[in-house]
Amino acid sequence: MSVDERREREKQERRGSILDAAEEVFFTKGYDKCSMDEIAKTAQLSRALLYVYFRDKAAIMRGIMLRSVACLRDRFVRAISEAELGLDQVGAFGRAYYDFSREESHYFDVLTQINTFPHLSEEDEHSAALQCCAEEVMGLMVEALQRGVADGSLSAERVRDPMMTAYYLRGALHGVIMETRQPDKTTSGLPDADALICYTIDALGQSLRP
Repeated sequence: MSVDERREREKQERRGSILDAAEEVFFTKGYDKCSMDEIAKTAQLSRALLYVYFRDKAAIMRGIMLRSVACLRDRFVRAISEAELGLDQVGAFGRAYYDFSREESHYFDVLTQINTFPHLSEEDEHSAALQCCAEEVMGLMVEALQRGVADGSLSAERVRDPMMTAYYLRGALHGVIMETRQPDKTTSGLPDADALICYTIDALGQSLRP
C-alpha cells in the first residue's frame, strides 16, 4: 500500500469514526439540540480537527443520511436476489423496508425526515453520493416492476409508469409502517403490526396483478 493510499484509508476511517460519534449524539439528543463541540468531544477530537473533515453539522447529517440510504439499498439488493418473478421481488422489497424500519429504526427516522431537511441540497463530498444512492434504491424498485411486466406477473396496464408506481408503493407502505410505530397501539385499535404489514404488501401486490 502506497503512502497516499494509506493516508486516504486513514482519512476515511476518521470520517467514519466522526459519523459514529455524531450518530450517538444525534440519535440520543436530536439533531437540533446538539453542537459540533459535543460531536468533537464524543469522537475524542479537537473542534478544529473536526472542521477539517466536516464544515458544519449539516454536512455531518448528510453523511449519516448517506449511510441510511446505503443501508436500505443493500437490503433491497439482498431482497431482489431472493426472488425471480417481478411480483415476488416487489413483495420482498416491502418486507425488507419493514424490517429496515424495525431493525434500523434510527436510520429509518433519518430517511423519513430527509425531504424536510433544509440543508439537503447543499453540495459537499456526500451530496452527490447521497443523490446517486437514492436513485439506485428507486432504480431497483423500477427494475423489479419492469421485470414483473415482462414475465407476466404484473399488469402492464396497472404499471403504466414504473417510476410512478414505485413511488406509489413506497408511499403506501411507508404510511402503514408509520401507523404501526404509534407509541400506544393498544388504545389506537390497530391490528397486529406484522399482520397489518403482510396484509398491506399482499394488497398492494394484488392491485398490480394482471
